[in-house]
Amino acid sequence: MPTISAADGTSIHYRVIGDGPRTVVLVHGWMVSGAVWTSLLESLDLTGLRLVVPDARGTGQSGRAKEGFSIQGLAQDVLAVVDAVGAKRFTVVGHSMGGQVAQWIASEVPDRVEGLALFNTVPASGLPLPSDAAGLFRTSAGDRQKQSTILGLACKKLSAEALEVALADAATVSEDSIQKVFDAWTAGGFESRLASITAPTLVVSTDDPFLPPSFLRQAVAGHIRGARMAHIPGPGHYPQVESPHETAAVLSAFLAGANPA
Repeated sequence: MPTISAADGTSIHYRVIGDGPRTVVLVHGWMVSGAVWTSLLESLDLTGLRLVVPDARGTGQSGRAKEGFSIQGLAQDVLAVVDAVGAKRFTVVGHSMGGQVAQWIASEVPDRVEGLALFNTVPASGLPLPSDAAGLFRTSAGDRQKQSTILGLACKKLSAEALEVALADAATVSEDSIQKVFDAWTAGGFESRLASITAPTLVVSTDDPFLPPSFLRQAVAGHIRGARMAHIPGPGHYPQVESPHETAAVLSAFLAGANPA
């Protein structure tokens, strides 16, 4: 499996699926690794696509760093992977906190991003949680019961098998990642950058109890020029796991509509 060294020497692991002319980068969220996209990848038509799926530092097969867990730092890691695979232009797809990373990337290199798809994204302004929830989330590293509780709160259609896969993935995420990335995504604070985004943008909502459609429309789509909304009824926070076929269909339609060719 390929890896690159980030600016601070941390190894960043990534997968490449497909060899099409169009590069699509999938950015995962908090408490999981790039493995969260696997069910979606199995449902997606790969014709013409090259999918790049990084593991953020502290997750999956990437290095266990102590620092670099800001949204900007995580975005720079993804851009280092994009450069390593030689993609001058690319589409970026982000989920949850990974949607914040995707928004940062699209604002940092707008001339390179040809499409931006955000699934249940955390807004650039952040998402502060009530103190009891914050305590649960921030102290969940290596705690199967806490992580199971979080997934139970967030998901609507997670099968027992999918829950076990998600918990196995979450168990490998470092304590530094759990705590410092949590602090980063709840704080946000870079909404002023969104005016720089020029890519066609799709904001996708579900029946997520934390990020309802009306909130995403106001807090995300309303701040990105020309952004459109789509809704997938049924799943909660992890549509790519809970409803992979429906999620793949929405993403494929977006990619067809945003096709630079």
